[in-house]
Amino acid sequence: MKVASVLIPLPVPEAFDYEVPEALALARGDQVAVPLGPRLMRGVVAEVRETTGSNRRLKAVEQVLDDPRLPERTVDFVEWAARWTLSAPGEMASAALKGLRAPRPRPERRVRRVGDRAPVKMTAPRAAVLEALGERAMTSPDLARAAGVSSGVVKGLLDEGVLEVVEVEALAAFDAPEPDHAPARLNADQAAAAAAMAEATARGGFAPFLLDGVTGSGKTEAYLEAAARTLKADPAAQILILLPEIALTQALIERIAARFGAAPAEWHSGVAPPRRRQVWEAVVAGRCNIVVGARSALFLPYANLRLLVVDEEHDGSFKQEEGLVYHGRDLAVARARIEGATVVLASATPSLETLWNAQQGRYGWLKLAARHGAAVLPEIALLDLRQSPPDPQTWLSQPLREAIGETLARGEQTLLFLNRRGYAPVVLCRACGHRLTAPDTDSWLVEHRYTGRLVCHLTGFTMPRPKHCPSCGAEDSLVSVGPGVERVEEEVRQLFPQARTAVFSSDTVPDGKSARALIQRMAEGEIDILVATQAAAKGHNFPHLTLVGVVDADLGLRGGDLRAAERTFQLLTQATGRAGRADKPGRAILQTWTPEHPVLKALAAGDRDAFVEAEMAEREAASLPPHGRLAAIILSGENAAAVEKVARELAGSIPNAERLEVYGPADAPLALVRGRRRKRLLVRADRDVDLQGFLRAWLARVKVPASVRLNVDVDPYSFL
Repeated sequence: MKVASVLIPLPVPEAFDYEVPEALALARGDQVAVPLGPRLMRGVVAEVRETTGSNRRLKAVEQVLDDPRLPERTVDFVEWAARWTLSAPGEMASAALKGLRAPRPRPERRVRRVGDRAPVKMTAPRAAVLEALGERAMTSPDLARAAGVSSGVVKGLLDEGVLEVVEVEALAAFDAPEPDHAPARLNADQAAAAAAMAEATARGGFAPFLLDGVTGSGKTEAYLEAAARTLKADPAAQILILLPEIALTQALIERIAARFGAAPAEWHSGVAPPRRRQVWEAVVAGRCNIVVGARSALFLPYANLRLLVVDEEHDGSFKQEEGLVYHGRDLAVARARIEGATVVLASATPSLETLWNAQQGRYGWLKLAARHGAAVLPEIALLDLRQSPPDPQTWLSQPLREAIGETLARGEQTLLFLNRRGYAPVVLCRACGHRLTAPDTDSWLVEHRYTGRLVCHLTGFTMPRPKHCPSCGAEDSLVSVGPGVERVEEEVRQLFPQARTAVFSSDTVPDGKSARALIQRMAEGEIDILVATQAAAKGHNFPHLTLVGVVDADLGLRGGDLRAAERTFQLLTQATGRAGRADKPGRAILQTWTPEHPVLKALAAGDRDAFVEAEMAEREAASLPPHGRLAAIILSGENAAAVEKVARELAGSIPNAERLEVYGPADAPLALVRGRRRKRLLVRADRDVDLQGFLRAWLARVKVPASVRLNVDVDPYSFL
């Protein structure tokens, strides 16, 4: 008999086997309905095999669904991703089917001609309508516009029965991109990089590249030219461009539309569900050539994926921490390998893992060393706050204030960068020292002065700012400690009341539409001083911006995070790189209490190589990524004793393994989140150790009760 292994979109550890009825012809990737308990579930066929029998009676596949078959390479990718991340394969399959869970768009109401009926009285407007319509079906407004008449003319023909209304299933129309529509003028480095990427795509097979270019060097133009050449060679080719933030998508979509004369498909959480379904169906049918999206776009069922770009590949937003835990950059490389496609990792500040792969020759290394056109890199100066401290309860030193005033006088723009949302990161009581935290969570509450509320950025809990200390009851004893962007903006408005000031953070621009509006205002010169978090430090081009002031350059260097120095270097390089991107020279001023810090010295000197060399040496000495591998196991539960018991059992069940160490269990830095106690264990292994195999063998030794949740994070980025 035939048996089908079916991936069911549930957190179950393996595919389920079902008997295949003789009347059904199944293939890998088919979507089927199968019984699971009392319900029928959607599933994806992972394998169909002949077997002589089974020691248990298998339930039968109920039916093959009408929905499209997933391409075989998409199923390969889903299974690989599940093995790599130690996730349930059904959950990975669920990610690939996400678009199908959305409702279909409502049918469109269109009008069409009824046979050869003619109106009782033919007029010039009516004749124009019938001529414009022809044998087609169109919406009434489109028809009226095409004929150059009022909507009343169309309605009159409908009332007479010359036209009729029909409902037509809405089908996403993605115009084919035109490779020669509006090619950019590339410099020699850009042209060479584009040629290398396009040649690799034309050869076929897996080809990874690092596109390493300074801020403003024209990386986007280079990979769009590679996309154009790919489409010219194969008009059916599909191209995926991944971005770390939704706020960046609209600017890139507009650039793609201008370059190719057709807009790409968009895929992220801000896209309406019916539209997501349309994109999913267009991708699997090969009716969509270019997709721009967030990391989840990796799971779309591409019919012919030839080029995959991960823009700002260093960005931590590509790491998904909730639900399915994976790194979008790493899975993008794997998807390209499985598809036999070219993958381009683009960044001005590549991650150390990507740089190491380029240094080892695993990735082609394409370098853009200079800014495009007349623009030059900004001058970066370190401002020693020990010599020029701000006034009490202020955050901008006198030299930075003077630089802002000079920039305003020239009619140019300033960006003040502080990667801290809200008004103040800590609220405490002067009477008893109590720090306000979210209930059932160790996270401090952040004050938001605009709304008058305290917010936990981890759990989303919010409350009004109280008048009394919740610990000791003292009245009017609560004080705001430290600055957030709202507090810096308050200071700016006091210092420069005539300046047009705005804040750019996820609180003030919570969605793509508001972000696009603010970015446009900044680009058109309607804002003089922009106070911003990292939301403004990625990929934006503000032609009138000539001064970047970093309010607290030391912020990211505090704490024991493995990647603290790397992230700080990347973030500050990106932030300072917003200055001087057009014909006016730019400069950046970094306020710091530790100007002797190696990260800040390398930034000021523009010496990325020195920073990378020093950081790589430290990682190599400790056998940490990229010279080693890490995995984290996070236990959580409402019952602290149960969590502790599982943690002890895990610690006592570690398999023997060479070139590998396990640290912990220990309380997580945030030991209480949403009422759940948390413990962590950390595994460090040499690069050639089968880390996933070790984890599987280890976890199989311990039975975890339902009251305790166990999450595995391969290659963790957060250590909270």
